[in-house]
Amino acid sequence: MSEEVVEKLRTALSTIADPHMGISIVEMGLVTGIEVDDEAKTAKITITPSNPGCMSAANMAMQARTAAESLDEIDKAEIVVEGHMMADAICDMVNK
Repeated sequence: MSEEVVEKLRTALSTIADPHMGISIVEMGLVTGIEVDDEAKTAKITITPSNPGCMSAANMAMQARTAAESLDEIDKAEIVVEGHMMADAICDMVNK
């Protein structure tokens, strides 16, 4: 896995703010995992909201996918939301 691509992803994800706190999801520690397959040009990004009922989790997840796929190095991003009461539904919706 390319550390350079992971850092680019982290920078792209840093532009997404938690709408309630106004702080980057990276700075808040909500991005709990980034995996990259350089050959396939794919990324798997794990987001763990601070509140299991966070109303903005789906929005943040969709923004994360858009930000990741905006990079030339990533063609497809899978977003995994963990620790949310609707995690499965959010993941299904975001990764269609």
